[in-house]
Amino acid sequence: MTGTPPITRPPSTGKLEPMTSRFRLFAVAALLLCAVVAAGVYAMGHHQPAAPRRGGSPAASGPAGATAPPRASASSAPAPAGASASAGGVCQSGLPSQARDTLALIAKGGPYPYRTDGIVFENREGRLPKQRTGYYHEYTVVTPGSGDRGTRRVVTGAPNEEYWTDDHYSSFQSIDTRC
Repeated sequence: MTGTPPITRPPSTGKLEPMTSRFRLFAVAALLLCAVVAAGVYAMGHHQPAAPRRGGSPAASGPAGATAPPRASASSAPAPAGASASAGGVCQSGLPSQARDTLALIAKGGPYPYRTDGIVFENREGRLPKQRTGYYHEYTVVTPGSGDRGTRRVVTGAPNEEYWTDDHYSSFQSIDTRC
């Protein structure tokens, strides 16, 4: 055996050894990876709404297929004189203009300004009449000045069954489309 002598490591003194440049590079890369993952998770939970789309087909409405099949809308016939919402309900004409805009988008099947519009509303709190999972769907009502989706929603069930909440599902009012 000729050549180089075997490399031996000096005995440990119990003190921490200085960090090698290779280990330092690995540690920095791991920290950067963690930062990128954390930023991605944060961004997914706090995304800004897409700009409302004008025209275009429902199929081209967003990355998550943010359209739902067109729903039968309530009658657009004028309300009878003196009509008012039923107990616990709200007249469609009394909703904010953004809610009426959302109802119009629902009637034509989109495209919606948020990719989560049209997802299943599970009614976990049981504030709406009990139905099978998949029966209700939720749609965001744009809130001017809000940096996120805000608290206002329209939730739909069967055709002509629509509910309004302005407090993120704490309470609901049935939307009366006849007034």
